[in-house]
Amino acid sequence: MRNIIVEDLKQTPLEKQRIEIVERKGLGHPDYICDAVMDRISIRLSRIYLEKAGAILHHNVDKSLLVAGETEPRFGGGIVKQPMLFVFGDRATSEINGEKINVSEIAISVAKEWFRKNMRFVDPEKHVKYQVELKPGSVGLVDIFKRKGKVLGANDTSAAVGYAPMTRTERIVRKTEDFLNSRKFKQRFPESGEDIKVMGYRNNNHLHLTVSMAFVDRYISSEEDYFDKKAKILKETEKFVNANTDFDDIDVQLNTLDVRGRGLGGTYLTVLGTSADSGDSGEVGRGNRVNGLISLNRPFCSEAAAGKNPVSHVGKIYNALTYKIARDVYEQVPDVEEVYIWLLSKIGTSIDHPAIAAAQVIMKGNISLETVRREIKEVLDYELENIDKFCTELAQGKIPIC
Repeated sequence: MRNIIVEDLKQTPLEKQRIEIVERKGLGHPDYICDAVMDRISIRLSRIYLEKAGAILHHNVDKSLLVAGETEPRFGGGIVKQPMLFVFGDRATSEINGEKINVSEIAISVAKEWFRKNMRFVDPEKHVKYQVELKPGSVGLVDIFKRKGKVLGANDTSAAVGYAPMTRTERIVRKTEDFLNSRKFKQRFPESGEDIKVMGYRNNNHLHLTVSMAFVDRYISSEEDYFDKKAKILKETEKFVNANTDFDDIDVQLNTLDVRGRGLGGTYLTVLGTSADSGDSGEVGRGNRVNGLISLNRPFCSEAAAGKNPVSHVGKIYNALTYKIARDVYEQVPDVEEVYIWLLSKIGTSIDHPAIAAAQVIMKGNISLETVRREIKEVLDYELENIDKFCTELAQGKIPIC
């Protein structure tokens, strides 16, 4: 028997509250880069371990630092004076039955692949240096992977929370960044860099979006050209936002630090399309939650999911699973207006039997929770019973975490 609790949550659904603040750090943001690369390393290691050992072995590659480089942006194209430094840290199994696994080579190779695929102007051979600090794991944590069973024991005592549904503000913040970083948009506006952050603020039914976008200097010939192209991008962004949401009033602003008449100092220009080329460093865990957002009105777990192993580290598994369970409850139980799912692990205990699994539910209208309590419990029980399948999808990279 699992310890499953379902209770009424006596609060106003977020969509009906007055104030809401939501942020998304986009594809080229230094924090996003760290999360995305480290999780791809975990996925690659998981595949190699399965091929060579028949099981995913101990690894937690969830520590990294992207140290900003040094550039000199110029109208018409600047120069890179010092490359970025990507530091990979934490633990990974590097030997299987006497065969050495070149973890450092794998980590660097994955990072280079990611940059080539996602960052148009970053040459991973010239613009990034790499420092790998991945060491073997502790005896206790490594031993978890030697224990038999359908699922492994949790390698930490940790808690996670997920929710559903997303509000209109959350949806439009996510959609806006996806739109601005889409291939089609980049083809039309190549001066738009990948480092984009969208901050959404809702006051009742009025939406304010502030977009930060790194422009690529080689496509900007002068200060006047910058502000002309910025105006066109802002107009396209406003058009998209207005067409994809239904607030009474929408205000969109772009690069609000800009000041005309100050030349390079009054514009947001980068050489490589990311602030990491000279202005801002990044770390795992400082970016989006596993649903791709930073929603300040919501409870969230402080664990960094990116790079943790997908079979025993609840900091990753429960982080992602709580959102899936919340979505399933919301979609399968029509009388639910909003739901929060909580999972708490106990180190060493099988991950399909958390110390507690709880659903906090806001019901529609005057509908009693008692009419659906059993149905909600069944959803939680089913997902925990099939957690091994969920972990497999995590290991294969089928479930995004940033």
